[in-house]
Amino acid sequence: MGGFFGAVSREDCMFDLFFGTDYHSHLGTRRAGMAVYGEKGFDRAIHNIENAPFRTKFDKDMKKMKGCYGIGCISDYEPQPLIVRSHHGTYAIMTVSKINNAQEIVDDIFSDNNTHFLEMSGGDINPTELVAAIINQKENLIEGIRYALEIVDGSLTLMLLTPKGIYAARDKYGRTPLVIGCKEDGYGLAMESFAFQNLGYAPMKELGPGEIVVVDEAGVKTLMAPGSKMKICTFLWVYYGYPASVYEGVSVEQMRYNCGRNMARRDNVEADIVAGVPDSGTAHAVGYANASGIPFSRPFIKYTPTWPRSFMPTVQSKRDMIAKMKMLAVHDLIRDQRILLIDDSIVRGTQLRETTEFLYENGAKEVHIRPACPPLVYGCRFLNFSRSSSEMDLITRRVIARLEGTDEAPDEVLREYTDPESEKYEQMVDEIRKELNFTTLRFNRLDDMLDAVGIPKENLCTYCWNGRDIEE
Repeated sequence: MGGFFGAVSREDCMFDLFFGTDYHSHLGTRRAGMAVYGEKGFDRAIHNIENAPFRTKFDKDMKKMKGCYGIGCISDYEPQPLIVRSHHGTYAIMTVSKINNAQEIVDDIFSDNNTHFLEMSGGDINPTELVAAIINQKENLIEGIRYALEIVDGSLTLMLLTPKGIYAARDKYGRTPLVIGCKEDGYGLAMESFAFQNLGYAPMKELGPGEIVVVDEAGVKTLMAPGSKMKICTFLWVYYGYPASVYEGVSVEQMRYNCGRNMARRDNVEADIVAGVPDSGTAHAVGYANASGIPFSRPFIKYTPTWPRSFMPTVQSKRDMIAKMKMLAVHDLIRDQRILLIDDSIVRGTQLRETTEFLYENGAKEVHIRPACPPLVYGCRFLNFSRSSSEMDLITRRVIARLEGTDEAPDEVLREYTDPESEKYEQMVDEIRKELNFTTLRFNRLDDMLDAVGIPKENLCTYCWNGRDIEE
């Protein structure tokens, strides 16, 4: 997905920028970068972080880069921040985005002038470079940013570093968060609010949907007021977000406790222990255990000294291998146990099937699976949750295709499979259970999951579960 951090200081901002960016490392695994503006102008560093953590790769850069303004990002895809020279002057830009209409925008830009784009190694245009090109179509930065927010189909949250300060804009429907913190000598901007805690920032402002601000030593100025419609990604609480973060006033960890509690209230399974798939499943499992009275346990542990989280190879078999290698069994907690296991979700199903087999091989009597969210029936259109080339990578869609006899089930049929009261839903769940060799399988309900978040449901994006977007 990706995450970013910005810092404005009356003195050098590099310490805060370095550690603030590092606090977003759980959101991306392939590229990272920092850019600063100081007495010597712009300075930038970008590194591949697939096989080494951010701090290791950027330690030397942190010691030599200087500036009062700085931005830094962690990315799952494109190298950034980019330094752009345009009629707006020189600036550095970074984005968290998913641009579904990229080719349409490129064609439109080509039709108006003779600009060009540099292709990345995979042949794609860097989305951040494309956003810069959109901004440069307008006469000033504010109009350019507003235009970019408006025409991108998908999502776009950005920071833009100039000699006069940092411009920041949240996606027009607030699909990803952007918060501002303050302290005596400056300001911080972040996607993850917990990044402020140990750097001395007090929470100051959470940008609203489509809001644009500029931040300098003098303060924070709103350049475009927030819109009235919000569709923040619910999966931020379920999976993406770090436990210490807060979005729209709702704690990630507390939401996961609530989620587990709501699942337990609808369940009547007999189990000896409740466990969570590390890391995001753990808090859901704690909430379930507290509500059900079934003891919480950790029958397997993730090896974190060298694998704080898996890097994500593009080959699925390698992804599965890494996920398996980092899990270590605690045999005494598995043998002869009826285990209720909670994961944040089931996407392809491969890793959870291997985890289940792993538990059986180590002596488990039963493995009951309780995903913390409903079945994922639609590929995400708004965040880079997965770079799968087809929705048929989802286990739900493969099962539906078998049941319906076609890969092209009409939307009204797909909607039936999202209804937990329907016969088609029950058939799908049972087919998934048999394919993945679970003793029982019961997904969290959409209404219970939204209740666990606790903000108005119309402000939450649920597209991947029910196929409904803001226009509906």
